[in-house]
Amino acid sequence: MNKKRKNMKYPVTVYGDPLLRKKANSIEKEQEGLEEIIENMWETMYYSDGVGLAAPQVGLSIRLFVVDATSGADEEPELKDFKKVFINPQIIETFGEEWEMNEGCLSLPEIREDVKRPNGVRIRYQDENFETHEEEYKGYAGRIIQHEYDHLEGVLFIDYLSPLRKRLLKSKLRNIASGKVQPHYRIKIPI
Repeated sequence: MNKKRKNMKYPVTVYGDPLLRKKANSIEKEQEGLEEIIENMWETMYYSDGVGLAAPQVGLSIRLFVVDATSGADEEPELKDFKKVFINPQIIETFGEEWEMNEGCLSLPEIREDVKRPNGVRIRYQDENFETHEEEYKGYAGRIIQHEYDHLEGVLFIDYLSPLRKRLLKSKLRNIASGKVQPHYRIKIPI
């Protein structure tokens, strides 16, 4: 009997799990269950009210992230249909003036901070059909891509904060790592 598994929501890996600090591995075209992983990542991201989700955030150390920036179309009309899968991405360059924006992260529930990032990014990646693309993104899309790409490199947005801001967040981070924070989505508490 050949049953197709239903989409499922993954628990989100949160701060304190060493996987979030590891550089993720490249994906081969033959990656088992890749289509299902991507479907489940979309479902997890939407359920968690995210605009992007990287594989390490769901416990998978592979170079994959998904982005749906359509929610930003009111301010940036070109985002109207911006929904993409990025496999084995490589940032070639960042460019433009740095600008500050308040960022959050599903792996850091209840923490939002202002982060400076360059306005644009040039990225080479493969889509879900393993076709290679090289594209530039600016503004909100560029920011989301940089944030999600960082997850594949073991970097969290709090790494961009000043030492003082990081010290002020210490108790919140401890609460996340010990499971004292309960967002509306499932989380995987570090052991």
